[in-house]
Amino acid sequence: MIAEVILNSNAKQLNRVFDYQIPEKLATKVKIGSRVFVPFSNRKAPEEGFVVNIKEKSLYQVKDILQVDETPYVHKENISLAEWMAKRYFCNISDCIKLMLPPGTTTKIIENRVKEKRAPFIYLAKDIGEIKKQLENKTIKSEKQIRALKFLIENQEVLLYDLEVLADVSKAVINTLQKNGYLEIVEKQVERNPFVHKNIEKTKMLTLTQEQKNAYQMVIDSIEDHLYSEFLLFGVTGSRKNRSVFATNRKNARRK
Repeated sequence: MIAEVILNSNAKQLNRVFDYQIPEKLATKVKIGSRVFVPFSNRKAPEEGFVVNIKEKSLYQVKDILQVDETPYVHKENISLAEWMAKRYFCNISDCIKLMLPPGTTTKIIENRVKEKRAPFIYLAKDIGEIKKQLENKTIKSEKQIRALKFLIENQEVLLYDLEVLADVSKAVINTLQKNGYLEIVEKQVERNPFVHKNIEKTKMLTLTQEQKNAYQMVIDSIEDHLYSEFLLFGVTGSRKNRSVFATNRKNARRK
């Protein structure tokens, strides 16, 4: 299979696709939108690029893709949008694609990029019914181990740190349970959601001040009269013009 790659370059002459062979070992990893590293010209260091299309064969003698970043930052829809943006604003497609990448991931050196946060999660490795039976039969003697197991029975999945804090057990207790086959520790990606603990209440419709009503009405009148006028709101910087003191259009300004 052949990948059509747009190089990450500001040079206008490189704002086109280049064909590269997808090696068999990367066949399941390279997709449209994938960030790849490829040999280019006589440069010693590999060049970064983005796969914008995949096809059966090429008319040219092509080189192999060297490496692929498996993190799916860009998808097929993003590529289509980037191509439209490049035509619309007369810029390189790669510049538009980079606008869609998360902060900290735009560097060409993989080792310097911001990595996805990962953390150890705890799971029960045995059947819950079996563990409950052992707890009832007092097969497990340690109070702390019992506390940790009961917490996991109720919560199923929990961060290792949370288990230590919420169940009040040490890492040594967890390690013992893991060694005895009760627990499994798995490293997983942690979703970074800054609003996870925020209680966001729905706001009510705001009431306009008289000055805001005047400004609003002038805009509405212009739209209804098909004037397509331009308006300028005066207000303190950063106020979002919530307390606009005056609104006028250029036609009225010229009359004064």
